[in-house]
Formats: sequence, C-alpha cells, structure tokens
Amino acid sequence: MYVIEKMPEQIAQADLDLLRGVETATVGHWRLMGFMDRAIQPLLPGKRVVGTAVTLAIAGPDSTLLHHATGLLRPGDILVVDRLGDDKYACWGGGVTVAAKAAGAVAGIVDGPCTDLAEIQDSDFPMWSRGLSPITTRLYDLGGGLNIPVSCGGAVVMPGDAILADESGVLVIPRDEVRTVSEEALRRQETGKKREASVRDKQQKLGDMTGASTKVLARLS
Repeated sequence: MYVIEKMPEQIAQADLDLLRGVETATVGHWRLMGFMDRAIQPLLPGKRVVGTAVTLAIAGPDSTLLHHATGLLRPGDILVVDRLGDDKYACWGGGVTVAAKAAGAVAGIVDGPCTDLAEIQDSDFPMWSRGLSPITTRLYDLGGGLNIPVSCGGAVVMPGDAILADESGVLVIPRDEVRTVSEEALRRQETGKKREASVRDKQQKLGDMTGASTKVLARLS
C-alpha cells in the first residue's frame, strides 16, 4: 500500500543560490516544460523560494503518508504533493504547516486545496495550492508514494528536482540543468533591466528595441 523510496540528494547550495535570483516569468520567455498549471497559486504574496523536491502522492480523503513524510523533511526541502486528481479535500493545514516548518522545509506545493489560511500566514510558511477548502483529509491509512515520480499541476516532478516558486507560478528544473537555466535567466534579466531603463529615460522606444515596430511598419507598407 505504501511505496517509500530514499530521500533524494539535495541540490548543491551554490546552484540554489544562483537560482534564487531568477524569476519564473523570465524562464517562461524561452522554456516551455516544467511549469505547473497557473491555477496553482501562492497563498502568501511576495514570496520566492528555491529548494529540493521531495515528492508525495496521496489520494482523496487520506493524508496518513503526508503526516509521516513531515518527519523526514530536511532543511531546504520543498514538499510537492500530487493529489492524484482530487480537488475536494484539503490535505494541508495548520498542523502540517507547523510540522514542515519545524523540520526546516522551505515551502509546500499541493496540486489541490489547502485549509487554515490564517495559520499558514501566522507561520509565514510559503505555500502554493489550488485555493482553499474547508473539507479536510483524515488518517484513513489508504497508502501512497513518497519520493516517487509525480505529476503536480501537469508538470512531472522527480524526487531531487529543483523547484523555483514565486508569485508568478512554480517551475520544476532537473538538477543537472539548474546552473544553465539560471545563468541564461540572469543574463536576460540584466538585459531587460537595461532596456527598461532606456525606455524609462525616453532614450528609445520599446517597439524599436525589440524589433516589433519594424515588423508592424513592414506589414503596413
């Protein structure tokens, strides 16, 4: 009934430090894979987190394995919960939040609703979910999987993947691509800042800089 694999190797701190400066929307300018459904939104505004994915799959009204999993979390982990299609029962609330934060986890991501928003806010614990529900799970001992491949918001998440989550959404990055993705995103962000400054100072127009105006004028001619 339960499939429990070993805890994944954590992402190197140097790679996480690099990723921390990246915005999900920057990566969205060129990368298509790894983004969770936009319905998975932050419950606490203005948060950006990076960490190592610990994956969990639990079904319907049961959260037995989730309670057990909180005791295995390590500092820097992000628990990613596949609800196997359920959108009725809130598996994550105030108690799970306290346990995850006490273990050192930096965030939780649930492909379904959460509950106890005020307690999550009081704990200042970053959470991403499909909204809220007052109907909660119970300890029905139905089984589940820990540190197995899961689907969260339509994105495949492997245990040990890197997670970048901010107010725009959640991005999953294979561990061996973190540095390449981060460096490209940071380069683009720096270019973007320079372009915005030039437009703000009225040195150039956005359409001229991007080439959009050239395309429009060519069509009109």
